Amino acid sequence: MKITPDYTVIYSDDDIVVVNKRSGLLVAADRYDADAPRLDLEVEKEFGDLYAVHRIDKDTSGIVIYARTAEAHRSLSMQFEGREVHKVYHCLVNGHPLWQDLHVDLKLLADGDARHRTVANQRYGKPAITDFRLIGNCGPYSWIEARPKTGRTHQIRVHLKENGLAIVCDPLYSGNQKPVRLSDIKRKWNGDVEEERPLLARLALHAYKLEVEHPVTGERISFTAPYPRDLDAVRKQLQKIFKVDPLAGEAENAE
Repeated sequence: MKITPDYTVIYSDDDIVVVNKRSGLLVAADRYDADAPRLDLEVEKEFGDLYAVHRIDKDTSGIVIYARTAEAHRSLSMQFEGREVHKVYHCLVNGHPLWQDLHVDLKLLADGDARHRTVANQRYGKPAITDFRLIGNCGPYSWIEARPKTGRTHQIRVHLKENGLAIVCDPLYSGNQKPVRLSDIKRKWNGDVEEERPLLARLALHAYKLEVEHPVTGERISFTAPYPRDLDAVRKQLQKIFKVDPLAGEAENAE
């Protein structure tokens, strides 16, 4: 059995490090589990001391950017605070949305219930905005692109939940944590159900693209995080069966 690495390096220079992290790994210290494995500690083994700029959820895979100097940290932090960073996520949800595009402007309150979940709260919550686009339907699932304008905890997951959708295998916000199995989506499948291994058994949310202004050169730069093996296996099977591919056209659109 091949072990999945904690991260792969997408880009690095004297000022920034951009990595693609695996699902299930914390980005920074967690107050509920101080000894849990952390991405920042692993990346620092390779690059030395780093400055955290933003976070993505433990269960989410994809792009994380770190600053290597105080100056770079200041610049990137200001970009995130000023909503100048463009972020693109891809997710697989259960069911089919009734919209092609959806703009969600709904205030969120972190740690809002007994399970430490983020909840919608228009009175006490902080502003949270996400734009969604339906990529396509695939049998019991749909691929969705999310472009969060703010960076609240679990923002994409809660905004989808408040609109009647749940990301596949979401342990917090979905009542359906059923993994993706080939036998569930392929009509003529002749394997052994008892021996079948899931194609995907973790949160189907991936931080796919990040665009920032380089903190030193000022150049606008865009980074893309390839799908991890499990999510890409699902993508390939759904594309083969339902002819819908969230990565279609990416090669043509790349600069």
